[in-house]
Amino acid sequence: MTKNTIYIEKDIDHRTNVRDDLISDIADYYDQSYWDYRTSWLNSHNLAIHYGYWSDSTKSHSDSLIEMNAVLAGQLDLKKGDHVLDAGCGIGGSSIWLAENFGVKVTGITVSPTQIVQANKNAKKRGVDHLVDFKLEDYTQTSFDDETFDHVWGLESICYALKKSDFIKEAYRVLKKGGCFAIADGFAGKRELTPKEWKHVLKVLNGWAMPNMAMPSEFQLFMEECGFTHIYYRDITKNTLPSSKRLYYTALLTYPMEKIMSLLKLRSSVQSGNFDACFGQYHVLHDGIGCYGLFSARKGEG
Repeated sequence: MTKNTIYIEKDIDHRTNVRDDLISDIADYYDQSYWDYRTSWLNSHNLAIHYGYWSDSTKSHSDSLIEMNAVLAGQLDLKKGDHVLDAGCGIGGSSIWLAENFGVKVTGITVSPTQIVQANKNAKKRGVDHLVDFKLEDYTQTSFDDETFDHVWGLESICYALKKSDFIKEAYRVLKKGGCFAIADGFAGKRELTPKEWKHVLKVLNGWAMPNMAMPSEFQLFMEECGFTHIYYRDITKNTLPSSKRLYYTALLTYPMEKIMSLLKLRSSVQSGNFDACFGQYHVLHDGIGCYGLFSARKGEG
């Protein structure tokens, strides 16, 4: 470690504005921030609380959110009637999309009771409530039997696990032999940071109730140790940068309104933290402090 750098240890909750326990803070963050997402990010078609994937053919922000679903689904061998675990389902966007487009059964899990209510309403409205269901579960220690699912899906949710290895072990346990695993998420680019870089990262961790970020190499090692085979990784940071930039400029344009509303106590500290994270994430992804990656793998047949 060089002088004036900070070494960021893995598997530790590095947030400085812990309010309760980690799971409660995550649920509270999403509950309080829903209307920020609803008014500036998602719509009734995509129901997406994640970055978009931008390719040469992407025409709009909304399209990019659906395209991220499609890119991740492309890593799975989805067949009609398969059972998918959506680990960190949010308000049901990806679960519903998977059911609509592949005819699969999906069990979505979240730590927020409010999201379960919203997700069930969304599924019924879209006519797929016979294919999807939503449960209150911690994806690092679920109540499901061994080898329940054909696929495990995690879209921008695994970053919330204190120990990413705990999620990987549980995903392996609940997957059937030969089952598929795919996630897309943010990762750390390095362990040694300058104080300025750490300030940007901390804005993200505090604002989005994230305990830490794993490096792709660490995540892959966890998967190998667990027994996953056919492990594939692709850095898709460049495909998510337009989403990152959109978040940044939305925050920049609404900065005066945010400050006035905060002074008038019309926005909570959680909501203001979510706002500040929009600035931090821009530097994390654009300055090489972190990256956005896609992993897929299979559970061995043996």
